[in-house]
Amino acid sequence: MRWLAVSVFIVSTTLNYLDRQLLSALAPLIMSEFHLNHTQYGYLVSAFSIAYAAAALFMGYLLDRAGINRGITLAAAWWSAAAASIGLTRSFVGLAICRAALGAGESASVPAVGKLNGIYLHPKERALGAALNQVGISGGLALAPAFIGLALAYGWRVPFVIAGCAGLLWIPFWLLTSRWIPPANPDRIAERSRPDLRLLLDRDLLLLVAVNILWMGTYSLWSSWTTLYLIGVYKVTLQQTASYVWIPPLIASVGGFFGGWLSFAWMSRRNAIIVSAIGTLSTLLLPLATSPQWATAIISASFFFALAGSVNIYALPIDLYGPARSGLAISALVLSYGLLQTVISPIIGHLADLHLYNQVVYLVAIPPLLSCVLLLGMRVGEPQP
Repeated sequence: MRWLAVSVFIVSTTLNYLDRQLLSALAPLIMSEFHLNHTQYGYLVSAFSIAYAAAALFMGYLLDRAGINRGITLAAAWWSAAAASIGLTRSFVGLAICRAALGAGESASVPAVGKLNGIYLHPKERALGAALNQVGISGGLALAPAFIGLALAYGWRVPFVIAGCAGLLWIPFWLLTSRWIPPANPDRIAERSRPDLRLLLDRDLLLLVAVNILWMGTYSLWSSWTTLYLIGVYKVTLQQTASYVWIPPLIASVGGFFGGWLSFAWMSRRNAIIVSAIGTLSTLLLPLATSPQWATAIISASFFFALAGSVNIYALPIDLYGPARSGLAISALVLSYGLLQTVISPIIGHLADLHLYNQVVYLVAIPPLLSCVLLLGMRVGEPQP
């Protein structure tokens, strides 16, 4: 029953990532209508990311202070309305504003799931809970290409409106589930707390933020640029990309479970992250790919190991600070990812405009190994109940 409640909550993650991934899946249509180059597309990704980063700490504070149900209801309503509004915009500026509004609301998703895992799951189960959330993420990423046919037939705006409405329908479904399946051991678990902002200056959390910045470049690349990469390098059409771009997120979800299994088997998130960092070096093989099929296979391997490490990085704050303070702690990681994506997206776009697609690979393949050096300096103790 605990896992059922977690699974229902993770449907919100699928809808969350569907909302954000539609821009990537439908990018050629949107770029054509607004006459955008790759650098300008990168700025659109940055508009989302800077708002995502700016709102993250507030959302984490809200989740800890107001509780999981009130916090996620407000956030999901906000991001669903923002997603639907993207389908109504008629200018590049309006599109950027709507993407920023979407980013602000969606910054609550990751800390909310982390907090929920801390409330519903036992310590040794939390990485597997994070892995299940990665299935939700990968589901959203994989669903987005399914809307390409609808967009080609009825316009790119229709999928955004449909996705936004689906998010609004999820809210009452979760509230009923949470009443039916209450948290385990509610007397021992504080769902709400008064967040202590001094936590943001904790040495281990600051190190973990740096680890996350170094780690998430690969994730950012494949979640936002896979469609444009295949079109730019292999000259496939948008319709043809629909046969490929759903595969890496699906393989990545298996990587999330692999990372969760590693830490579950070893009870060592640090070792699981180091193994995953070595695996991300597969990204360096991408310039050798001779076809979109081979490129998709290598991208899938890269994404697999990126998520295998990510599930453990995002489980560490719950281990270090407990469920009651995890919303604020995880939101610090969300902020760092938003800042990374804000900076890296225009750089990737500029390299794409110069047709230096393969040089992007070196930008994201090496930093995960550097993150392991920082990880060795952290206190990674026993998970808190």
